[in-house]
Amino acid sequence: MNGADNLVHTLLAGEVDVCFTNPGTSEMHFVAALDRIDRMRCVLGLFEGVVTGAADGYYRIAGRPAATLLHLGPGLGNGLANLHNARRARSGVVNIVGEHATDHVGLDSPLTSDLEGIARPVSHWVRTARSAGSIGLDARAAIEAACTPPGGVATLALPADAAWTELPAETPVPAPGSQRPPLRYRPLSPEAVGAAARELCGPGPTLLLLGGQALRAPALEIAGRIAARTGCALMSEFYTACLARGAGRVIAPRLPYAVEPAQAALARFRRIILVGARPPVAFFAYPDKARHLASPGAAFFTLAEPEQDLQAALAALADELDAGAFAPAGVADRVVASPAALPAGKASAEGIAAVIAALLPDNAIVVDEAVSTGRAFGPATVGAAPHDWLAVMGGAIGFGLPAAIGAAVAAPDRKVVALEGDGSAMYTIQSLWTMAREGLDVTVVILANRAYQILRGEFAGVGAGTPGRRATDMLTLDRPHLDFVSIARGMGVEASRADTLDEFARQFGRSVSRPGPALIELVI
Repeated sequence: MNGADNLVHTLLAGEVDVCFTNPGTSEMHFVAALDRIDRMRCVLGLFEGVVTGAADGYYRIAGRPAATLLHLGPGLGNGLANLHNARRARSGVVNIVGEHATDHVGLDSPLTSDLEGIARPVSHWVRTARSAGSIGLDARAAIEAACTPPGGVATLALPADAAWTELPAETPVPAPGSQRPPLRYRPLSPEAVGAAARELCGPGPTLLLLGGQALRAPALEIAGRIAARTGCALMSEFYTACLARGAGRVIAPRLPYAVEPAQAALARFRRIILVGARPPVAFFAYPDKARHLASPGAAFFTLAEPEQDLQAALAALADELDAGAFAPAGVADRVVASPAALPAGKASAEGIAAVIAALLPDNAIVVDEAVSTGRAFGPATVGAAPHDWLAVMGGAIGFGLPAAIGAAVAAPDRKVVALEGDGSAMYTIQSLWTMAREGLDVTVVILANRAYQILRGEFAGVGAGTPGRRATDMLTLDRPHLDFVSIARGMGVEASRADTLDEFARQFGRSVSRPGPALIELVI
């Protein structure tokens, strides 16, 4: 058994049994170990951003980390944007990056880099294995770091000589699943529970602002009981790692993205209680616009931080308020539309949302990178079949298609729907090939407005004036138009194009009723 074998055994012992990979020469001994040892599912991505984004999506659904396998500093660099998103989503990832052999680093060959320096800004934990003998301990520490609530990116650099060196024959081999770290939440504060209860019983409107694990269905139900008992409002942060939505679930409307609508939504609240959320701020700085979105006189109170057990915190608050006997407030009713009632004609954000709400299958997973068009989807889809809604947490585009891969690998019995802007899709379009190769049950909807539409709005929002010819060229996707049907078919994915809502409804309904990957390009 060499160091690479020991690494695979240690990952399996920690219940890390999926590896999203894009390896190179330095990782070949690890690749060989993955080949020799059963039980690890290896999923190839044709770009490192696909690999890292898939690991993010996997954690959000599976609740446990996958491993990645990347090639040296440049390969890690290619995956940084989606590691940034994973870090902001508090997703657990065991990020394994091959490194040159220890005695080769000093030769400064072309691929030599400051690997730890590249990893540190997007990682919660970074270490380089020093020898084959240390790999088992290093890997266990990486798994523990990735699993520490609420989850984190743990980057372990694997020098090639540490991978290929043979270990003593008596080195123990851990059994699969024998070393999964226990969840170690930071303790809750009884004082914070009492203070939150007092504020909720005070005069005037109060908001429970929810984030993280507080947006899962069981926690939302408790929050709904608290709302029924106290009359408080519920909201979620705009960016949500995994928001339980749909009929029968408590509605926690997402805070609007844009500054003015967000300020309007928060204006009436004088007290805001944070449950796994942060005080809301503007996504960007805009001239003459507020940075903080709550009203200037609002007071913030923290019930629990993301590192704490948010469901337990809400349960303790409900007990303090004697809210357990109340039926949850704000439960979504099921919206059922007959085929004849579905919208037709030219595509609009509201019409697209109505089609999705009517046809989304039970227990689906929606991965949302619809960007500008998708902002209107929330209210219209609250009455859809029960589903989970995943949004990009770090704002780095190219998240949606890879995250759909990870979600589909984590939950092969659930339909995944990826709502994707055309500009965002091109960042990680290689994801389609992985979907085809793995036979993943993903329906991709490309919302083709043939522009970086969000940037057109931002151009005006920052006060840059009216875009001229060169600026317009930098904000549009034309000359030529992207042909996503041809791109998808070229990567082995069934594809179709819709120019109207009725065409989209037919194609979407057919796609979500059948297994396997498919793409619909909806021209808007």
